[in-house]
Amino acid sequence: MASTISTSSTSAAPVNSGSYRFALVSLTSLFFMWGFITCLNDILIPHLKSVFSLSYTEAMLIQFCFFGAYFLVSLPAGSLVKKLGYQKGIVTGLSIASLGCLLFYPAADYAVYGLFLGALFVLASGITILQVAANPYVNALGSAETASSRLNLTQAFNALGTTVAPFFGAVLILSVASGATAELTHAQAEAAVVKMPYLLLAGMLALLALIFSKLSLPKIVEHSEPADVNGKVSHKGKTSATQSVHLVLGAVGIFVYVGAEVSIGSFLVNFLGEEHIVGLQEADAAKYITYYWGGAMVGRFIGSAIMQKVSAGTVLAFNAFMAAVLVMVAMNTAGAIAMWSILAVGLFNSIMFPTIFSLALRDLGPHTSQGSGILCLAIVGGAILPLLQGVLADSMGLQPSFILAVVCYAFILFYGAKGSKM
Repeated sequence: MASTISTSSTSAAPVNSGSYRFALVSLTSLFFMWGFITCLNDILIPHLKSVFSLSYTEAMLIQFCFFGAYFLVSLPAGSLVKKLGYQKGIVTGLSIASLGCLLFYPAADYAVYGLFLGALFVLASGITILQVAANPYVNALGSAETASSRLNLTQAFNALGTTVAPFFGAVLILSVASGATAELTHAQAEAAVVKMPYLLLAGMLALLALIFSKLSLPKIVEHSEPADVNGKVSHKGKTSATQSVHLVLGAVGIFVYVGAEVSIGSFLVNFLGEEHIVGLQEADAAKYITYYWGGAMVGRFIGSAIMQKVSAGTVLAFNAFMAAVLVMVAMNTAGAIAMWSILAVGLFNSIMFPTIFSLALRDLGPHTSQGSGILCLAIVGGAILPLLQGVLADSMGLQPSFILAVVCYAFILFYGAKGSKM
């Protein structure tokens, strides 16, 4: 029979640590998959921009539809996960994500940009449910003191997915597209190259859904508090997660972090293709995105170890400062210096999402599911800020438009230094 875990447990060592380890190992596959899928958007953007002759703003609708799903689906997903439980929520998310990947087939057949956006929305809806279920589940698999470290460790496998995806996309999408010939129209031929990669992803997600439906994982039982006279559950005098300042500021932190990270990743291929930077072709530039996301992977393993000794807020503030400095260097230089500065931002992005997430969920008790839903809702920053940077890039140029990321990192520095303690 599956063991149970209380989300309020912060002291005693796990009674069944073996089941905890098994659960964490199983969850790493999910973190890998949604990292892989999310990063594949960075390859889709330049590809579809070329296929449909889009402006930067129009191309950023890819991220708008993908991350917009977080805004629309997160709160319903929080309620769904609370009703079904974390494991069934994971299976549901995987199944919906698999369906979204399958929808790329008809989108490619018809070569209609709107159909690609619709498929991305369905895919992202499944990923949203996965995020709402898996992040607090990892948070609960052990003591509260090491939650940031634990979430960083699993998120390192998310970064492994984002590291592999650009190479996969460059080989199977951009390289194939550049050699596409014309029995079909140009748009149909170039759009058709996404069929096989996304069909493979659909099969892998469906297989994971089947596996997770059969696994015996520990069950999380949220600590219950007595209801007040209005029937609302109260925890330390609060009847809602939104009454916790560190949760609200953490949601803003997630919004600006995801927005900055996604914006940088989305524009990397075009940035590296600029003549005064390094003038790379799309397929070659895409392979360099691996360094950006690979830095995030390495940084999460390092950060997981450092945060066993140094407070999570301090590490978060330091990384935000370094990221802001590197972006400013990339904005004001050219050639290899600009290229490696923007790629190195990934190393300092590494610990931000899991650290903000775990700091914001700290001590929410029975409101943890609600808090997780709110934080995942804030991932809509990945929809809004890249679109805003697209507008800036169209109006003032690509390189100056990165000032938006600097503003985002400034807020994250504040949250790590002070906001997370409020």
